This record gives sequence, C-alpha cells and structure tokens, in this order.
Amino acid sequence: MTYARITGTGGHLPDKVLTNHDLERMVDTSDDWIRERTGISKRHIAVDGETTCDLAEQASRRALEAAGRTADEIDLVIVATTTPDQIFPSTACLLQQRLGIHGCAAFDIQAVCTGFVYALGVADKFVRTGSASCVLVVGAETLSRIVDWTDRSTCVLFGDGAGAVVLEASEEPGIISAHLHADGDYESLLRVPGGVSKGYDLVQEGGAYMEMKGNEVFKMAVTTLGRIVDETLEANGLEKSDIDWLIPHQANIRIINATARKLRMSTERVVVTVGEHGNTSAASVPLALDQAVRDGRVKRGETILMEAFGGGFTWGSVLLKY
Repeated sequence: MTYARITGTGGHLPDKVLTNHDLERMVDTSDDWIRERTGISKRHIAVDGETTCDLAEQASRRALEAAGRTADEIDLVIVATTTPDQIFPSTACLLQQRLGIHGCAAFDIQAVCTGFVYALGVADKFVRTGSASCVLVVGAETLSRIVDWTDRSTCVLFGDGAGAVVLEASEEPGIISAHLHADGDYESLLRVPGGVSKGYDLVQEGGAYMEMKGNEVFKMAVTTLGRIVDETLEANGLEKSDIDWLIPHQANIRIINATARKLRMSTERVVVTVGEHGNTSAASVPLALDQAVRDGRVKRGETILMEAFGGGFTWGSVLLKY
C-alpha cells in the first residue's frame, strides 16, 4: 500500500512583531484581556511589500532542506491561502516560479483556517493514486491585509506566517485518513464580504475586512471540533489514548483546551503556538507541526491528529503517523 508521508517541515514568520502592548495604543484593549480570552501575547506582521508568496517561499525552502529534496524533484505544488498575492496567477504558480519548479500541477486551495488540512487531504489522494510522488504543501497567509485595525474584536487575533511540508510516496505509514467538511449556511458568522465579482465599490466602502460574530463562532468551533475528533477515531478504530499528539488550528487557547479535554489529553501532548503568532489561518497547523518537530517533541512513528475550523464554515482533520 502506498502512503503519503511527511519527510520535511518548514516554517517562517515575518520579522515585524506586534505585541499586545502595541495594540493597547491602537484600540481599547489590554494585554491582560487579550491573554485571558485568547492566549495570544504577540503576532507577526508582514511589512509593506512583503507578500504571502514571500512567506511561502521561505517556509518551502526550509521544508525542502529538511526533506533532503530539491525543487526539480517536486511533482505537485498546493498552497492553502485566503490572502493570495494576486487574483491570478495562483500563489502556487508564483511559488513554483520562485523555487524553479517547472511543468507540474500547481494550484491554490481556499478553505480559510482549514486550508492546510484540506490541502493535505487533496495531496494524499494524489499520492495514493500514483498521480504524484513528491508534493510540496504550504499554508501561507498575510491576514494583516484584511484586518480592520480599529476593530478590537478581530485585530487582536490575527497574524501572518507560513508553514510547509514535503509529502512523499512511501510504503511506511503516513497519512492514515483525512476528514473534510463544510457548511455554507454559516457564512455570515465569519467572513470578508467584499470580493471581485461583487464589484470594487463594496471593497472601497470597507468591505474588504474580516467580520466575525465571536461568541457564535466559538460555540460552533468547540462543538464541531469535538465531532470531528469522534469521527476520526471511529473511522480508524482507535481510542483517544492512541493519539500521541494533538496539533490543532491555533485560533484561541480556549478552543484548543476544549478540544484537548474532549480527547482527555494532557496539555503536555498538545502543541500550542498561538501565543507566539496568533491566528495565522492556513499557516497555523504547519507552523505548529514544524516547531514541534524541530524542538524534538514530535518523533518518528508517533500518531498525530491535526484539526481545524474556519470560515465557510469549513472544518476537518488529518490523522497521520509522523
């Protein structure tokens, strides 16, 4: 049987840092309030001229180096992003150009915070069917571009960054299963209302920024992530105790803790990076994985459950052997 196995990880955060104390000078908030409600102490922000593709390139080069692969060995590029550099070409094509990858398929996936999980699920199918054997999967965002920095309910939450993995065909177990879902009925709870086909008037009137009904999103996230945990374990005949690591979407420490309680997992077995970079949407899961791999927590052969929830609503999980 052919599996898609992660052979290298990489991450990158912009150099510019925006702390909670910086935000105190911008909106009516406080460091204590932000930490208590979200667990976030700072976020990284792309400077003027620094793009999603810039961040993706750095994360990708680190993942390729970790995997011991060169650009000409990659036969599929998938970039999960909500904040592409351009309307077209896709950020995946722009990344392909930067890395010197030629001829293979390259495309973006837009599932907001669940984007990287979606991208892993799609890449897994390519590898299992023999359509690709060495895949670069990236989650990259410059969410600061769509944050209203006068809206204290959202501006404290989000940051920029990128994470990447190299997936290779292997006889050793890798991705075991992926579970992907969406329900557009909830679009009004978390959205950016502006867009190309709606015309630029709405964008110019302030419709290009995120809008979120926080309490409703929190309740839906906790409930939905609990269900996806049950679905994943049941599909694979596993018990909660069989999971070595939970790597959740880094949105909010309270959501992360609620999911850990659902799994009855000690916080020591949950990878948490939200405090250091805030919610980086599609970048948050691969950034957390990369940090845990590089600091030695996650080891070969361990079982990892990744899960995420985002605007759409979208949600999903990936179960894998690292």
